[in-house]
Amino acid sequence: MARDLNISERVAIVTGGSRGIGRATALRLGELGAAVIVNYQHDRSAAESVVSELQQIGARAAALQADVSSLSSAELLIHNTVELFRTVDILVCNAGIWRGAPVEEISEELWDRTMAINLKGTWSVCRAAVPVMKQNRFGRIVIVSSTAGQRGEAGVSNYAASKGGQISFTKSLATELAGSGITVNCVAPGWVDTDMNTEVFADGQRRKSIIETIPLKRIATADDIAGPIAFLCTDWARHITGEVLNVNGGSVLCG
Repeated sequence: MARDLNISERVAIVTGGSRGIGRATALRLGELGAAVIVNYQHDRSAAESVVSELQQIGARAAALQADVSSLSSAELLIHNTVELFRTVDILVCNAGIWRGAPVEEISEELWDRTMAINLKGTWSVCRAAVPVMKQNRFGRIVIVSSTAGQRGEAGVSNYAASKGGQISFTKSLATELAGSGITVNCVAPGWVDTDMNTEVFADGQRRKSIIETIPLKRIATADDIAGPIAFLCTDWARHITGEVLNVNGGSVLCG
């Protein structure tokens, strides 16, 4: 059965793959044998560092810059991946931003930027990758959402709305593409100890109060999220599509 976890013939793209959950996911996919494209927007050095780690474990890998909020940039990302590795089998839509404010203080610029990266960015790479997957009659798409998209979250209504949109998009795309050999699933993390949350966790009292809301009594690591994402890309998950997989230590119990 272990052979069902091997994805050595597959080519994966991880958007926002230079840090945090994206970095951990790229490494997990590489360990399972996939060739990995580490997508980044600004930090080329961080992306190349992930590529170096992947190459050290014997995985084929490359870093490609793309701003997924732009359809033309997303299309170029898919084109360049095909040029390098001939196809696209796995797409992990992880690129995102988390900034908020009370609703009356959210600027139009912040609202639009959040939607552009988190929601439109998910659509743009899926739109660009799906024709390649359809041609191959195979694809694994995993969208990284959030518990905020399931229950809402005060002070970050823009972020929660974008993440809720990702969940609806997942379910719609799963049924639309089911006949094409493509599965589409969503992973919804809760609090994760990444640099996105550094400022929050720097407050020791707030960190402690957050831990108290988590039944497992610890904050997830990036690798805690990467493992379930990688699982959804293997044959062990071949009959799962349209699912929202909660990875939150029991803090939000909903589908």
